[in-house]
Amino acid sequence: MLWVYASSAARYEQSFRDIADAIKIVGRQDLQTNIFKLVHDWLRDSKQRWLLVLDNVDDARFLLDRPAASTNANTASKPLREYLPHCQRGSILVTTRNKAAALNLVNQRDVVNVDPMDEAQALALFEKKLGAQGDSGDVAELATALEYMPLAIVQAAAYISQRAPRYPVAKYLDEFRKSERKRSSLLSYDNGQLHRDWEATNSIVVTWQISFEYIQQTRSSAADLLSLMSFFDRQGIPEDLLRPRTERPEAQTNQTEKAKDDGDSDSEDDTSQSGVGDDEFEDDIVALRNFCFVSVDTSGTSFEMHALVQLATRKWLEANSTLEQWKQQFVSNLYAAFPTGEYENWTACQALYAHTKAAVGQEPKDESSIAEWATVLYRAAWFAERIRNIADAEMLAGKAMKARKKVLGKEHEDTLCSIVMVGSAYRLGGRWEDAEKLQVQVTETSKTKLGAKHPFTLTSMAN
Repeated sequence: MLWVYASSAARYEQSFRDIADAIKIVGRQDLQTNIFKLVHDWLRDSKQRWLLVLDNVDDARFLLDRPAASTNANTASKPLREYLPHCQRGSILVTTRNKAAALNLVNQRDVVNVDPMDEAQALALFEKKLGAQGDSGDVAELATALEYMPLAIVQAAAYISQRAPRYPVAKYLDEFRKSERKRSSLLSYDNGQLHRDWEATNSIVVTWQISFEYIQQTRSSAADLLSLMSFFDRQGIPEDLLRPRTERPEAQTNQTEKAKDDGDSDSEDDTSQSGVGDDEFEDDIVALRNFCFVSVDTSGTSFEMHALVQLATRKWLEANSTLEQWKQQFVSNLYAAFPTGEYENWTACQALYAHTKAAVGQEPKDESSIAEWATVLYRAAWFAERIRNIADAEMLAGKAMKARKKVLGKEHEDTLCSIVMVGSAYRLGGRWEDAEKLQVQVTETSKTKLGAKHPFTLTSMAN
């Protein structure tokens, strides 16, 4: 069985690379290789039976669109859907909440609808999670109020169980009904399809709010962790970027070097504090997993969240005036981790790339944080340009350039670097005249601001 995370183009590509690494396909490390064709050919020629799962294909457009023209052979030359093999020995399973997306990938006769639970199934799930309850009428009412949705039932049962025996089903039902009017403003978005999606999952959102408030009261550090996680791409959230910087590997190295100078006592203190930090983090993760807010991937080193939970978390932060605080923390963590686009950093860049794409729509308000955000996008554009991803390189470099102009000024060296990156992306896409105009602009500004003999000016003139 081969698993592909298909919630976004970036996660889809990373999954194909992971598959190629896992089954050790010959040629996977060749920079000129089209990874989609490589996996396609291996599956087509395989003598064994296989199952390929495309998980969470809620937006299939990136599988259907024809890719932009590229000068590099490692870029897909046709829609990604065409790289899904069809042979007697293999099967492909697509999971999606969007039937229209499903019909873009399979025939109508091949669509299997997963119907909602009925009342009997919902009551059976409640009993499995809560055990037999004294008043079955309250359970039936709550199941109806939750629209028989499994996630809502599991979350409600977890909340009730953690407060039992002081928190019966009737009390949960009371709070559910009272809080709907109080928090209805969170569902009043004038944003087309987004609003309809929230209406369809209204009960889950209300259930989440009750559970989140409980976690905040009983374990605020777990609520903080969830707040930070809500800004990442929903899949592959790396553990290292969630821990405080003092607990990350590079920070621990600095602590070790300091300990050699300060003596054994400090070393023991550092080890003890690190152990406490590990315990705290694991307890926070357990708290979030108990409410089904996050899950751990098969590697055990990264996490996943439902997009609904992330969206609801950010809206709660906005309502409580802490959205900007956690947005800045997310940008700061990504800024510290995402390297330059040089070849030796490509593995790290690829692992974090989906998160930089998620950061595009999360521009902070604080000027220093905007500068960090722009640097993250600039480095991601650097990586995109090196792997010949024209569309992303142009988009990321363009946003970085605009942000740096705003907070650093048009003549700042970092701003000029961003303009150069935009020009590189233009050249990559064949927009030679536009690229030349930008290069002339950079050269003239550099001569005036930095001087004709400055290394940046000389490099600009050479380009």
